[in-house]
Amino acid sequence: MTASAPPSSSSSSSFSASSGSGGDDVDPRLVEFARQVFDTARRGEAATLATLIDQGLPPNLRNEKGDSLVMLASYHGHAAAVRALVQRGADPNLRNDNGQTPLAGAAFKGYAEVVAALLENGADVEGASPDGRTALMVAAMFNRGDIVELLLARGANAAARDASGNSALDVAHAMGAADTADRLAQLAGGKGA
Repeated sequence: MTASAPPSSSSSSSFSASSGSGGDDVDPRLVEFARQVFDTARRGEAATLATLIDQGLPPNLRNEKGDSLVMLASYHGHAAAVRALVQRGADPNLRNDNGQTPLAGAAFKGYAEVVAALLENGADVEGASPDGRTALMVAAMFNRGDIVELLLARGANAAARDASGNSALDVAHAMGAADTADRLAQLAGGKGA
């Protein structure tokens, strides 16, 4: 992809192919450019993303699902791209339309380096999804011990409860994630083990 934004690019922080009003269709070239930018984030092309933002691309550009460039880079495991984006003003806590955070996405996928990059650049360790589930709960349920340790070291609350009343230990047990359940049980003084 060429690192040059089209002159007609908008300063809007969200993007969709149509405004929904029936007559205000977006230029198809802009739609294609945006698709390429989102793919660039998915591929983790940090230098290209940095150049585009430096040239005026909104750092919190979002796709039709509300996924920001940081979300896409995080979910696909690209710590350098995450760093380049947040260092240029992208919000590490910007949720997608489902209320998911980049931190939870990286925890789900098991990308410890991305989790560390997000935490180093202002991600909220306790940022919960609409159902109350935190990144610690996500990491615990999928037995991501290294990420559980990172989150705990940054102050994640192991006793936090989701909307159903479950803690990280509870969801680790429910999912059969023995290693993270054991670690969280140690923190709780053996309760629930």
